Parts: sequence; C-alpha cells; structure tokens
Amino acid sequence: MSKNLVIVESPAKAKTIQKYLGKDFEVKSSFGHIRDLPKKGMGIDLTTFSPDYEVSADKKKLVTELKAAVKKADMVWLASDEDREGEAIAWHLADELKLKPENRKRIVFHEITKNAILKAIDNPRDIDQNLVNAQQARRVLDRIVGFEMSPVLWKKVKPGLSAGRVQSVAVRLIVEREKEIREFTPKASFKLDGIFLNKTEQEIAAKLKKDFEKEVDAEKFLEQAKTTEFKVLNVETKPGTRSASAPFTTSTLQQEASSRLGYNVTNTMRLAQRLYEEGYITYMRTDSVNLSQEAIEGAKKQITSEYGAEYSSPRNYTTKSASAQEAHEAIRPTDFGVKSIGDVQLNKLYQLIYRRTLASQMANAKIEKTVIEIGNVSLPHHFEAQGEVIIFDGFLKAYGIVKTEDEDEENNDKLLPKVSVGEVLNYKTITATEKFTRPSARYTEAGLVRKLEELGIGRPSTYAPTIQTIQNREYVDKREIEPHTREVIKMSLAKDKIKKVVLEEKFGGDKNKFIPTDIGEVVNDFLTDNFREILDYGFTARVEESFDEIASGDQKWKEMMTNFYSKFHPRIEDVEENADRATGDRLLGVDPKTGKNVHARIGRFGAMIQIGETDDEEKPIFASLMTGQNIATITFEEALELFKLPFDLSEVDGQPVSVGVGRFGPYVKWGETYISIPKGEDPLSVDQKRAEEIINEKKIADAPIATYKGEPVTKGTGRFGPFIKYKAIFVNVPKKYDFENLSQSDINELIDAKLEKEANRYIQQWEKEKISIENGRWGPFIKFGKAMFKIPKKADDTKYEADELKGLSLDEVKKWITDQDPKAFAEKKKPAAKKASTTKKATTTAKKPAAKKPVAKK
Repeated sequence: MSKNLVIVESPAKAKTIQKYLGKDFEVKSSFGHIRDLPKKGMGIDLTTFSPDYEVSADKKKLVTELKAAVKKADMVWLASDEDREGEAIAWHLADELKLKPENRKRIVFHEITKNAILKAIDNPRDIDQNLVNAQQARRVLDRIVGFEMSPVLWKKVKPGLSAGRVQSVAVRLIVEREKEIREFTPKASFKLDGIFLNKTEQEIAAKLKKDFEKEVDAEKFLEQAKTTEFKVLNVETKPGTRSASAPFTTSTLQQEASSRLGYNVTNTMRLAQRLYEEGYITYMRTDSVNLSQEAIEGAKKQITSEYGAEYSSPRNYTTKSASAQEAHEAIRPTDFGVKSIGDVQLNKLYQLIYRRTLASQMANAKIEKTVIEIGNVSLPHHFEAQGEVIIFDGFLKAYGIVKTEDEDEENNDKLLPKVSVGEVLNYKTITATEKFTRPSARYTEAGLVRKLEELGIGRPSTYAPTIQTIQNREYVDKREIEPHTREVIKMSLAKDKIKKVVLEEKFGGDKNKFIPTDIGEVVNDFLTDNFREILDYGFTARVEESFDEIASGDQKWKEMMTNFYSKFHPRIEDVEENADRATGDRLLGVDPKTGKNVHARIGRFGAMIQIGETDDEEKPIFASLMTGQNIATITFEEALELFKLPFDLSEVDGQPVSVGVGRFGPYVKWGETYISIPKGEDPLSVDQKRAEEIINEKKIADAPIATYKGEPVTKGTGRFGPFIKYKAIFVNVPKKYDFENLSQSDINELIDAKLEKEANRYIQQWEKEKISIENGRWGPFIKFGKAMFKIPKKADDTKYEADELKGLSLDEVKKWITDQDPKAFAEKKKPAAKKASTTKKATTTAKKPAAKKPVAKK
C-alpha cells in the first residue's frame, strides 16, 4: 500500500495527477465537498453562527473508503483547488477524516503539469484557516439570507419561491433593464449618407456630420445638395495603434466564449474545468491577469518561432480588482507547444485561450487612419469619410478583431481611395433615412457577467451558478420577443432628383437575451420595496469586500455575521408582520359586460387576468395569459380577448373540437387529445379549416411507425425530448439512435429495456392507496403519491433486503411514512371539496380547465 495518499476533489484531476506521481503515491477523489449544511433546516446556530455540517447521504460510503485509505497511509496530501472553495474542501476532509497536523500536508497548484505537481509536493503548507473562514462566512450568510427571506416570499407572494443575496441582485439588474426598455420613448432623426465618385469612378462612402430632427430640414439639405459641386475639403492621415487585451480571467473568458463561440456561461465553465483537470490550461477560476515569468518566456518562444521576432513584445498586465488575491495567474495554456487538442468542443475553447494568451504577448498592431472631409463652403454641414489601413498586423495575426455588442454596427472604417484637397467629386446618391434611438440592450449572459463584475457582485466561482439559478427558479428566461413594425421615411437624391418612400421597419425584437418573467418582476419589486439594503448593489459589493478581509485575516467572520444579522433579522420580522401581499396587480379597466374591474395579477397558477374581486359575493372569473404576454404590459383589449378562450368548433371524426390556452401555450383539443398550436400563431385566429389542418398533422405524426407484439407503436417529441409510445408506456429515445429512421430492432430493444426496468421497479405496490416500495438509484425507497420516504434500518442497524421488503404489510409501511411525516395521512377531504367547488365555479364561467391541462407536444 502507498505511504502517501493524495486527495483531490475531482476524479478527472485524480487521474491526471496519478500519472505524474510514482508508486509511493495513491490519488483519490472526494468528488467535491464531502459534507455541507443539511438540506433540510437551516443548520446554523443563530446565537453563535456555528454551522452544523453533515456528511451528505451519497458521500457516506466514500468517506468510509477514504477513512480506510487514511489508516494505511503515513502522510495525507490535501490537493483540492487553490481558491477558498478548495481550501474549505481540504478543511472538511481534514476534520472529518480526523487528520492530525503531523500527518497531513496541504498543497496547491494552478496548473496540473508534472513540474507544478512536483513543485507543490516540495512546498507544502498547512490549511489556511482565513480562507476557510471566508468561505464559511459566504456559505452561512447566504444560507441565512435564503432561509429567512424565502418563507417571507411564500407568505407574501407565492409558495415555493426563493431569494438569495446574489441571485436576487442579478434578477434586479434584469428587471430594471426591462423597465428601462418599456419606459423608453424613441426619438426620430434623419441621418444622411452619401456615396461620392472620384475622377476614376472609385466610390467613397461618407456620413453627414449633422443629423436633422425634422423631415423638412433633411429635405431642404438635399435640395441644396442637388446643385452643389462637392469637393475634397481636407484629407487627414494619422498613425495609430491597437493593443491586445490582457489574458483571460474567468469573467472575460465567459464573455468572449459567449461572443465568439456562442457558449453559455455554464457550458464554458464545464469545458474549462475539463481543460484544467486534463492539464491543458491553468486554474480557470481567477480574477488575475498576471502571467508567470515562465509563461511569458514560453509565449515569447512560440511567437518568435511561429510569427517572427518582430511580433514578440513580452509584457505583464496589472489586475484592476483589489480583491484578486487568491489566484496567481490568468487563464493560459500550460504548454504553448500544444497548439490544439483532439476533442472538438474542448479544442474550440482551448484555441480561444491559446490565441488570447499569445496575443497578449505580441506587438501592437500599427494602423493608419484617414479622414476625408467632403462638401462645399455653400453648404451648412459637410460629409466625412473614415478609413483605416493596417500597416502591421501585430497581435491581430493571432487573435483578429471581434466587435462587442456595444460597438456601433454602422462603423464606417474601410479602405479609402487616394484623393487630394480641392479634388471635385460627383455624388452618386445621397440618402436621408429616418432613424430612431434605441433603448439599452437586454442582457446577454456575457453582458450580465460583465455588469456583475463591474459592480463587484459575486466572484469568479459564482457567476455561472447564479445565472443558472435565476433561470431554474423561472425568475428570468430567454424567450423570443416578436418585433413590432413602424413606418420610416427614406429620401434619396440621385441624378438631380429627390425620391421619397415610406418603408416598414421591424424593431424591438430579441432572442437569447434575458427577460424577466411575471413572477420574477413581482418578487423583485417586493424585495426591493421591503429589503432595499439587501438588494442594494453597493451593499452586495461591500459584503464581498468583507469576505476578502476575512480571507486576508483582517476581519473575524463571526463578528461580521453578528453585525449583519443584528440588522437583518429585525427587518425580516417587520416585513413578515407588516408588509402587504404582492401580486403585481394592475387595474386594466372595467368589463363592459359585467361592470366589474379587470385585473392583471399573479395567481396560484401564475400570471392571469381576473374579472371581479375576490371578496365579491359572486366569485371572480379568470383567464391565463398567453406565451409572450406580461401582466406589466398587457392592454385592456388584449385581456378581454383572453376570455374568448376556450371556444368550440365543429366536430372532427365525431369528436368535439375546441381551441384554448394552457400552461404550455395555446392548443387545439380534439376529443381528449391536446395539440399544440405552432409557435407565434394566435389561437383566436384558428378557425375550423385551420383546426382540421392541425388535427390532420397530428394524425400523421401519431400514425404507428411499427408494431410490438401486435400492438401499434407511435413516436413524438415532448418536454423531455423524442419518445416512442407503446400502449400507455412512453419510452425516451437516446441520442445514439437515429430517431427519424428507427428500425424494428431499435424499437424492440428500446421497449424491451423499458419493460424490464418497469418490471424491476416495484418491490411492492398498493395502487389504491398510491403507496409503493420501489427500487431507486441509491437503493429501495417508499413512494406515497408524489412524495418519497426513506426506508429505516432494522433494529440491529442493518438495511432491509429486497426479500424482507416484499413481506412487509401495508400498515408497517404506513407507520414508516407517518414517522417521517406525521401529517401524511391527515384528513384533507373537506378543504379539497371546497377548493374543487371554487375552481369549478370559477372555471365554468371563465372556461379555465384548459389552463390547467397538460398539453401534448407535437
């Protein structure tokens, strides 16, 4: 047995490191944290802020194995990542595995190469308790904020919601940007573009240096230009340079991977983690732009050999963030001799990192800028043409140029022909086009990361999980926004004639940008109204600074927590007691039929329109909003239209047909079958002919593609991807199968595997009581309705075998359920009957059952 045990947090990392260490070392993985705060309950003593850590259920077997390995080793090397999270992992391991200081060593490295690993072994240290405490402070503070604010949301907004220190601020940014866009009033102006010809008929594109607010002024200028002799008034040429950007930090890598590769933040970090663990790049969670001398030398050697000595310009960059203390280097290749790697997806990201690092060590690009002024002294304003020539490409040779989302799309930099001052030019066309100002753009993932970093909110390790969380919580999404249409005026001067046309222009459309959901807006407004300090950008940044001070030993973490909680908890109590419920209610108008108020608001099942008041003697009626509609922007007229749904059409093949809208969007209901109406199609426009077309398309899609034991097999695509259906059984079709061309053997194989799995699923089942004992991934468990319960151990502390579980009575199983949930079998008949009655009455008038039915996807 090896005398040295090395513990890392990832199996891939363990595999790579094992290659570099000899037979005296055994490398094992902890698979991340081995313990954490409990999943149920806060797990924090609020008088001392001491966390109650526990080994998670899925890590108990692993911890037992690690303890056994520790007993056989003389020295344990804790080699988790070098950031605070990694330090905390090492500390938890040392504590749980009962490692003594004399039998443990902490090693860190920012790249997984043989030299780095061996150097780390030669320079061990002990666990840095300050870094551990900084991580504990973050974990404990965020747990307290989440556990105390979330129940307030359940009570005041809607059950099942959550709040968080960083996630709620990220949502606030997106909501505020959306409100800014809604409140934006576009202003029109006329921009003039001219195309001029020199004596050799070469074109020069130029822009007028003045915009006109009024159409009449633009037309007047065109009239003047009609008879004007245009000349070159001035030519200015000046040298310039462009310099490379610094090497990647976590944030800039996420932004650039989004811009250049179209990767989302989560995907970028997943691929970067693999590149790091497989030894290709340095540590990928960093806010430092510094490079080691070794890296600078390596880049210089590669640049000189590949491009030439004139392209090399070694330099180091200064990190702007004062808190960038943990990481030693920017993200860079570990070996500049490795220009590409085999895996296509990994290689795309690796190439980006490789080229960015090389570019940062290359000479500036030399450019020559040319500005030509075109006009006549008789004209009040002149045209300007701008051009640019690259004299020496420098770093552009490796990295090229990519415009950011903030750069002007109409940038006019181009190569210009040679002209001289006084030279007469003829105009080919001069065009005045009506242009409207645009609001600030919605956030992309890259833009949101940039803004969070700019405000000092979160740290490199938090950006990806924060962005994932706010989408998982359904506070924001990336739904497509359909554009609006408006008229624009365009006037063109050509051959001494002015032609005016009115064109249609689309505007306001968006896709793959963050948009707040209705519930996201309501939650944000409630939190900003009642917890202004917690959602304050400055406060969130100051908390991050406190974590940095704890990491450097300049602040005690429990003192920080005491100070925070002494102000935070009283506010929680005050809001819980005194704040009004939040529904995002908007009074839209009065229903002309009933004379009752029409509201847009959040209800139990999401955004809805309500006619009448909840305390009226006659219950209100409701209608669900359609996809793309929003309680903050829906008009009175659009709201009343929703009450026309569902509506009935004529029968098809003897089965009733209706059109409605539900949780998954608008649909045609044919008998008991729900068929989604294609995206972007207005359900109110669906007439008998269109409904029959949609039904016929469904018939074709649902036609049997094969048989299995004499029964038809159909296929379709649902929420969870492609599937085949046999009797009442849905079978997911994995990607390894060609879904469009499934063979009979494919179908047999898929259904056989599903039936075998189903046969092994139940150990015992009581269908009437909705109780079963099932085989699960982690062993047998009890299922009651949708709830799952653990199977307790026997009196001798051993687990039940499957044969023993088969012999259990229903009463015994019920007792196990009530031990874990005393209210599991509590009488619920009366409240359920009352609720059913209310729902029935409301939905009879509003025709709402469709809003609750699942829609079968085509």
